[in-house]
Amino acid sequence: MSEHGIILRGAEVIDGTKRLRFRADVAIDDDRIAAIGDLSDATADREIDAAGRIVCPGFIDVHTHDDRMLRDAGDMTPKVSQGVTTVVAGNCGISLAPFIASDPVMAPLDLVGQAGDYRYPSFAAYVDDLEHHAPASNAALMVGHGTLRLASMSDTQRPASADETAVMKEKVSEAMAAGAVGFSTGLEYPPARKCETSEVIELASAAAAAGGVYATHMRSYHLEARSSYDEAARIGREAGLPVVISHFHCHVEERPEVCVEALGWYETSREAGEDIIADAYPYEASSTSILPEFVEKRTKTLVTWSKPHPEMNGRYLDDIAGEWGMDRKEAALRLAPGGAIYFGRDEENVKRLMAHPAILIGSDGIPMNRHPHPRLWGTFPRVLGHYARDLGLMEMEDAIHRMTAASADRFGLKGRGRIEVGCAADIVVFDPATIIDKADFMDPEQPAAGIDHVFVNGAEVWNNDGHTGAAPGRVVGQRAA
Repeated sequence: MSEHGIILRGAEVIDGTKRLRFRADVAIDDDRIAAIGDLSDATADREIDAAGRIVCPGFIDVHTHDDRMLRDAGDMTPKVSQGVTTVVAGNCGISLAPFIASDPVMAPLDLVGQAGDYRYPSFAAYVDDLEHHAPASNAALMVGHGTLRLASMSDTQRPASADETAVMKEKVSEAMAAGAVGFSTGLEYPPARKCETSEVIELASAAAAAGGVYATHMRSYHLEARSSYDEAARIGREAGLPVVISHFHCHVEERPEVCVEALGWYETSREAGEDIIADAYPYEASSTSILPEFVEKRTKTLVTWSKPHPEMNGRYLDDIAGEWGMDRKEAALRLAPGGAIYFGRDEENVKRLMAHPAILIGSDGIPMNRHPHPRLWGTFPRVLGHYARDLGLMEMEDAIHRMTAASADRFGLKGRGRIEVGCAADIVVFDPATIIDKADFMDPEQPAAGIDHVFVNGAEVWNNDGHTGAAPGRVVGQRAA
């Protein structure tokens, strides 16, 4: 009888802890890492030659909108094909639960689903769906503020009353008891713009009581970025929980130095003891709903989808506006509801974010779009292949730490994010010489190169031949590792 289920032989192991890589064999038994070291005397049911390859923990995508993909396209191909084994969903105040929607869904909740997709009276009902129809990747879930407001208020264009806040707070507590890892906000978006800071503190305190985190799409990443950052830090302090600043790409087109200033605030607050960390993605363009106020701030906008005008998917807004004989704001109103990719960031600032040792990596991809941003398929190989290997902005050990152990620690994912005996066997085997993203803005749905094997809870979900069809993912976080 074989001693182990799987042995990865002769690998260069990067274990996720920032430790320098080392040569070792790695054994997997069932869903756990069973042994690490010289296993030349051991046998296994399956042996994989990993010589010349890096074996590291599966990547944790800390900023996703994968809520519906986890349920309806559970093969999770855009993620597992790039080595992602756990996704953190429910970001920017958008979660599929708890909400039953019968009318058209307000932006940006329509990025995740339409009325029929929001069908959960409780967060537990959504978790139950995922547990009975397991996806290929693990899911760490947050409950979204925008969703809570739409589920609990007849009019979201005002501050919540004390009674409405109490109802939402009960829903946060229910979500945390059902397995959520935290509470998220999208304070720049229509459902939450009129909320008061005190409302957010009250709801975040319910997540804090259950050991959760607070992740925020701030009120502004532009001219009011500093006050928005200070608000996020205040919420964390007064509610008593760790903070994640989502997609920390502060920028003003005429003042690209704002990103440098923002990193200065960030470093100062962390040095002062604030329990705060940020995530970012490795691209010059963002992606979200078509909103007139966003269109006016950007130099170039690519329409990804439009419900009333699907024939315009994949075209630039200025070209559409020219054909229609109107300005870009009027064209955006005509195209909505829809989604867009917004260009205008400075690549030097992207480099600063990618190189920063205290920035986690999150794709912010929007799945099941008609023309997604390439970050959905390419984020993690792009960091490793382009920014770490080709540009030399950081060592792969550092980049992988930020994609694995640091991310697991921030979201309370015990037993994940490390190549250690006893940890969950979420593992990536990749070629450090060839790993790179292939997705681009014109052809965004392309798997990355250089990913040889991906294991989730000890089951192989991806290899050089493509998806294996396995679906071993679990809801992870507060209730289970």
